[in-house]
Amino acid sequence: MRILIVEDELDLQDAIADGLRIDGYAVDTCDNGETAYELLYEVNYDLVVLDLNLPKMDGLEVLAKIRDEKPELKVLILSARGSVSDKVQGLDIGANDYLAKPFDFTELEARIRNLLRRRFVQESSMHSCGAIQVDLSKRIAVVNGNEISLTKKEFSLLEYFLLNKDRVVSQEELIEHVWDQSADSFSGAIRVHIATLRKKLKAILNHDPIGTKIGEGYFLSEKGSDLNA
Repeated sequence: MRILIVEDELDLQDAIADGLRIDGYAVDTCDNGETAYELLYEVNYDLVVLDLNLPKMDGLEVLAKIRDEKPELKVLILSARGSVSDKVQGLDIGANDYLAKPFDFTELEARIRNLLRRRFVQESSMHSCGAIQVDLSKRIAVVNGNEISLTKKEFSLLEYFLLNKDRVVSQEELIEHVWDQSADSFSGAIRVHIATLRKKLKAILNHDPIGTKIGEGYFLSEKGSDLNA
């Protein structure tokens, strides 16, 4: 999942971004409202952590533009504005959640997990495809009842495939949602990570659950390489 952190306190911005990257998210950052709006116009983020007190364009103005143009995008407001009226205004404009500074990072993590689950209209944190199961809260993958060791990027790929199972996902879409703004679309990184993920899954399942549709992308299916089988 790809997240944008909009925060002008650079130490806090770095701390949040580093923590979420450790969790396996692809994270982009910026420190003002205008740049945030430009990035939101160009990139299909899964969630935005948005400060209210921003230079160049206020956070509430950014939020209003998001709701006009990307109504499904999840927004978590993170602000030192502690008054009830500010919180109510943010929620009325369309924020999905509000966390006041100072905050505990573990609470921010939990709120982000909850919002990302809601994006896909799921009550449970468990997602499965045949013998493959992923617990989004615990960030673990289980195949045939046994936990499998995955790198953070492999886990993020498997998570995205499970949330979009039986649908062909293009390389461009994976770059948008699993990598951050530092990704090089010509580096071959996607193919390398998918290859290692396939190898680990195939070693347990004795078949490859990730199929390739030439010229279109990849898909995860119980049928494996044949999406229409």
